[in-house]
Amino acid sequence: MSLGMLKMYISFVGIIFLVLAVGLILFSRYKLKGWLAGIVSLLAYLFLLLGALIIFYIVFSGPAS
Repeated sequence: MSLGMLKMYISFVGIIFLVLAVGLILFSRYKLKGWLAGIVSLLAYLFLLLGALIIFYIVFSGPAS
């Protein structure tokens, strides 16, 4: 597997984390109440942070040679 393909798959994981974070944040705000909403929201923000770090790494690591 080439470096470019590996970066593509890693960026897909980052995008999935970002989409999952949006879905979990919306779910926790509008459907859940109490401590369960807090736990799901915390998990969502962790996915958001991890997805953003992955995308940041992929974008600023430069083109694959």
